[in-house]
Amino acid sequence: MTSKFCVSSAAITTSTTRRRGTAMARKSRKNGHDDTLAESSKTKGTEEHESGLTPKRAKNAVRVAKIVIPAVGPALIPLAVRAASGVRDAYDRYQARKMGIPVDQLAEYSGHGGALLARISGAAEGLAELRHAPQATDDDLSFTQHAQGTLEQLTASVRAAEHMPSARRKAAHKAVSSELDGVESELLRRLGVA
Repeated sequence: MTSKFCVSSAAITTSTTRRRGTAMARKSRKNGHDDTLAESSKTKGTEEHESGLTPKRAKNAVRVAKIVIPAVGPALIPLAVRAASGVRDAYDRYQARKMGIPVDQLAEYSGHGGALLARISGAAEGLAELRHAPQATDDDLSFTQHAQGTLEQLTASVRAAEHMPSARRKAAHKAVSSELDGVESELLRRLGVA
C-alpha cells in the first residue's frame, strides 16, 4: 500500500511541477521574456509590413472586388472614358502647340518626322507669302523658286526616312533639320524679320 501511495505521490508531484512550469512559462511570455516568441512575432510583423499583401488579404480583396465592381462599375465606366478622352485631347493640343500647327492638322504630321514635316510646311507658307509680297524683288522670286525645290526634296527625304532603321532615320532627320535651318533663316531675312 505504501508503494501505491509513493507512486501516486510522485505522479502528483510531477504533474504539479509541470503545471507550475507551464504557468510560469505563460507568465514569462506574457511579460515578454520569451526570446523565441518575441523574435518570431517581430519577424512576422516585419514580413507583413514589408510585403503588405498576404494570401488572406488577397482573398479578401478579391471577395470585395466581386461585390463592388459589378455594383459600381457601370457608373465608373463613363467617367473613365471621359477622363481618357480629356487626357488624349490635352496631349493632342500639346503636340500641336509643340509643332506649331492647328490641332485639326495633327494627323497630317504624324510619325517620327512629323515635326520636320510641319516645319517644312510652315517654310512653304512663308515662301508663298514672300512670293506674293508687294516689295518682293526678282532675287526674292528666284530664291522662292530655288527654296521651293529644296523643300520638296526635304519632304521626300523625311518621308523616305520614316521606314529606315532608327540610327539612319535620326541621321537623315538631323541633315534635313540643318538644311531647313538655312532655308528658314534666309526666308526670315528676306521677309525682314531677322
